[in-house]
Amino acid sequence: MDQFDVAVVGLGALGSAAAFHSSLKRVKVIGFEQYEFGHVRGASHDTSRIVRTSYGESEYVALAKSAYKDWAQLEAKSGQKMLTQTGGVIFFPEGGAMNASDFANSLTENDLPYELLDAQEVNRRWPQFNIPLSVTTVYTADTGIVHAARSVMAMQNQARVNGAILKENTEVSRVVPSVNGKGAVVETSSGHIYAKKVIIAADAWTNKLLASLGAEIPLSIMQEQVTYYKPADAASFDQSRFPVWIWEDEPCYYGFPTYGEPSIKAARDVANNFMTPEQRTYVHSPKLLNELTEFMASLVPDKGQSLRTVTCQYAVTPSRQFVISPLKNFGDISVALGCGHAFKFAPTIGRILAELAVDGKTDDDISKFGIPEATVSSSKL
Repeated sequence: MDQFDVAVVGLGALGSAAAFHSSLKRVKVIGFEQYEFGHVRGASHDTSRIVRTSYGESEYVALAKSAYKDWAQLEAKSGQKMLTQTGGVIFFPEGGAMNASDFANSLTENDLPYELLDAQEVNRRWPQFNIPLSVTTVYTADTGIVHAARSVMAMQNQARVNGAILKENTEVSRVVPSVNGKGAVVETSSGHIYAKKVIIAADAWTNKLLASLGAEIPLSIMQEQVTYYKPADAASFDQSRFPVWIWEDEPCYYGFPTYGEPSIKAARDVANNFMTPEQRTYVHSPKLLNELTEFMASLVPDKGQSLRTVTCQYAVTPSRQFVISPLKNFGDISVALGCGHAFKFAPTIGRILAELAVDGKTDDDISKFGIPEATVSSSKL
């Protein structure tokens, strides 16, 4: 049986980042993807993803500060530009689900600059918006966009450059702890391998792999969708003239300036279109599209007509907190879950996973991102 120092199961954004950073440590790395590289069945395809430091919890802001450094490292290693800073606004309607002061406090605690803007100032700076007077806005200049598919490919390519073996169309059926208590056997459709450390970054398929380990994480799986609109005056929505935006309420919406084409992208976050990976249709919901278009007509009146709607997949815990942690009684097996908002943190989560696997520790504070006791079966853990 072939032996490796680190095996990564799942090569979306988090798994590819873990393989990349493990490979930087010059250990023997292998990664498995059950579908073809760049597939559209998960949550790491399409083009743009938001990168930002503005969060309502200080731990996420601190992690985001690290992410900007790790994105820069990937750019230096790959020779490709990944991050485009556009500035970003987060809108907090009066009486809404979130509070602007929480975001402001978290940014202040992490020594990051921001501006608190009233609706009149937002509408003056960016007349493309139609913001109600009761809305408070947090602006951060460092907010931007990263290209999803291109950055995942770059991390995979860099992992290979450093000697990692990455296998596509190779399904992992089980991860079995070694009988001697050290490492694990990874059983795949193309044979079995032994690894000293295993990183499971399988998103919606995580519990399938945890079942044989006596563990389960409560996950809601849903099909999400994003829509591209074509404004009549696309130039007014250029990255230099229009920011990334988030409407922080229930429901939550978000959107982008033009990026690679003369269209703007918008979506609802957590659409609650529940399903399993096997039930997923890849057909967008007309109801959700109509709701988004109605909201956009109010917030961004000159959005234009919809061009296309693209689906993706969320796997979220009840709290939507990340999971970046070894299993309780199987410390050689770690789990990573991004809960639908981790792409911006991908290189940092990958680095942390690599540090845990190879060095046995990380300097980043991940105390918030453990596996809750309530999610663990008493049979084996």
